[in-house]
Amino acid sequence: MTENKEKWENSRIISSDDPDALEKLRKKLEDLQAHQEYMKRANTYYKKHRTMRGFEDMSDNDASKMDSYILAAYFGQKPYPSYILQNNNANMRRVKERIRELEKRGQSSFGEGWTFSGGTVVMNTEKNRIQVLFDEKPDEEIRKELKSNGFKWAPSISVWQRQLNENGVRALRRIARLQPAEQENENGN
Repeated sequence: MTENKEKWENSRIISSDDPDALEKLRKKLEDLQAHQEYMKRANTYYKKHRTMRGFEDMSDNDASKMDSYILAAYFGQKPYPSYILQNNNANMRRVKERIRELEKRGQSSFGEGWTFSGGTVVMNTEKNRIQVLFDEKPDEEIRKELKSNGFKWAPSISVWQRQLNENGVRALRRIARLQPAEQENENGN
């Protein structure tokens, strides 16, 4: 039962909005790395002894079941086939990349936003959202531009928003009419 609970915990999605996301991702990476080492040790042990009996913390009953499973399996003569090790490696790379992304986000400041002619841009770090507030309903052209850049209308709070990340900031910068008011004046608009 404990093993199933651990699997369930490790399979849960860790949202970037979660204040403990970095800590949870580091724990997940540590678990994945430990499992990778365990699988390698099990494969090495089986290759040397041709049985799982005597393998670390494995009862003779469990070892017998594992031996039967290995012999009946189509993937070869080892407890953990290559594809399982490769999938686990891919998961470790993915988690490492998420950790780097969140660390980078923590180090770089997106600023607090700006005002533009007709509204305000807010970098809402608490909600992990870029939010665009208009003084009045924007015209169809700007709404299409917002949608095509990944922004969604949130009627409950009356803002256009998307996730706060580098891609979101770049998308916002592509929309000329939402640039800071002082930048618009410099460009002669």
